[in-house]
Amino acid sequence: MPASETSGATALRAGVRGTIGAMAMSGMRQAATSLGLVHTVPPEAVLERTVPGLFRLVPQERHQAMIEFVHWAYGAGGGAFFGLLPRAVRERPWAGPAYGVAIWGVFEAGIAPLLGVPRRRGTAVERCVLLADHLLYGIVVAASPWPHRD
Repeated sequence: MPASETSGATALRAGVRGTIGAMAMSGMRQAATSLGLVHTVPPEAVLERTVPGLFRLVPQERHQAMIEFVHWAYGAGGGAFFGLLPRAVRERPWAGPAYGVAIWGVFEAGIAPLLGVPRRRGTAVERCVLLADHLLYGIVVAASPWPHRD
């Protein structure tokens, strides 16, 4: 199989894992939000800031679903990008967790300011929860389920 097909298949599988990782993060954030540990999740802040008109078009009871779908799509993109990294990097045991933390750092330091999203000044507990859910994301993205190997 040509290398481009192999890397494409790898990116696709990693994109699927990225979607699953974002779903796992959503579950973790739901629990954290219900416990009062996190107040506003980053995808919600981004959508409120960047496309406020969309919130007016979508019925209030559908806002959470819209936020989740956007987050899952972002997770898929992040996973696909992970799949394009060199195999020697992806196979390292630390690669997934480090990637999850890097995604969080890139968002906080680059994407959020670029979009004009106010800097998050959450509590230490909130920051730890967001760190933990990004570690979870990275672990899921880097997993290579049997019998497939990237």
